Amino acid sequence: PIGKAKITKGYNLPAKHVIHTVGPIVGLAVTEKQKEQLKDCYLNCLKLAEKSSLKSIAFCCISTGEFHFPNDKGAEIAVDTVTKFIKQRKAAFDRIVFNVFKDGDRELYEKLLS
Repeated sequence: PIGKAKITKGYNLPAKHVIHTVGPIVGLAVTEKQKEQLKDCYLNCLKLAEKSSLKSIAFCCISTGEFHFPNDKGAEIAVDTVTKFIKQRKAAFDRIVFNVFKDGDRELYEKLLS
């Protein structure tokens, strides 16, 4: 379901585990429900990583490609959700990566994280 997360082995990937999530598909405009669903994607991935004692996690830009979530709003939700989770839970991650494809996304994340 949208916003939930599931963990599997990494099998032939260069990772021990993969956390899977499905983000919302946006139509003409982003709704408040879709914003909450995207937040849930990040939050549930973080909770599952923490529960699984993972020390690092990498996020792609969830829903901003084929699912048409606006890149700027998606980046804001991602950074805000991850930052609040780390502060509130004092989660012990050694590394959190926001993996981007476009230079524009890199610029958005650099600005939000500065």
